[in-house]
Amino acid sequence: MFMRLAQEPIVVDLATQSPPTRDISIEVVLAMFAVAGIFLLVALIGCAMVAGGMILYKRRKDAAAPQGSEPTHIRLGI
Repeated sequence: MFMRLAQEPIVVDLATQSPPTRDISIEVVLAMFAVAGIFLLVALIGCAMVAGGMILYKRRKDAAAPQGSEPTHIRLGI
């Protein structure tokens, strides 16, 4: 087997060229920005949900506390 591989030469045809590749088009660039925008929108919605949940939790905690007790956190009154 090794003798057979050593005796057969490897021929590479350099005369034929591969087809040229396409340049990156504006559609690809716009699609990349669209995907990034979708990720940012999802992150914004997730942050808004977490922030809203924290605000609701603090308001319910304040409403459930007795009126004479000391507050557990400082209210900014915004």
